[in-house]
Amino acid sequence: MRRLAYYVAVTSDGFIAHADGSVEGFLMEGEHVSEFMASLSAYDTVLMGRATYDFGRSFGVTNPYPTLRQYVFSRTMQQRPDPAIQVIASDATAHVRELKAEQTGKDIWLCGGAELATALFAENLIDDLILKVNPVVFGAGKTLFAGAVDRRALQLTGSKVYGNGVVLLRYRLS
Repeated sequence: MRRLAYYVAVTSDGFIAHADGSVEGFLMEGEHVSEFMASLSAYDTVLMGRATYDFGRSFGVTNPYPTLRQYVFSRTMQQRPDPAIQVIASDATAHVRELKAEQTGKDIWLCGGAELATALFAENLIDDLILKVNPVVFGAGKTLFAGAVDRRALQLTGSKVYGNGVVLLRYRLS
């Protein structure tokens, strides 16, 4: 079975973006970025919530990960914004179960979408939580999960501290 990793940048106080969706304050350069880009070769599929996808679209990017199969989960997006994008309008968890059950392929990356992450977490579909903890505090904004999630033990499987203060934490969900 393919694994699903929620691999996301987060502030030291647990936010993935400001309330308006912007990410000013995250470190966008450094060794952690180049290692992250190299790590994408472990995946052949990326999952995004609508807000995550729209963030890239605000910069004119409609095909953000051209080497990956790209799924945007949205109940309101009426049409595909790009031929490379598959829009999933309903039953996100069933679709992700199907993707995970595929017999071939690499792992799956959940790159963002706190609502999507919450739904997938509730159904035990997230296997790994990989956090790029940035040395910044937002104080408010969009959290890692959009609401309460059940308490779950995490097993630390790796960590790395970068010279710029970013800390990479790899957890396996128990």
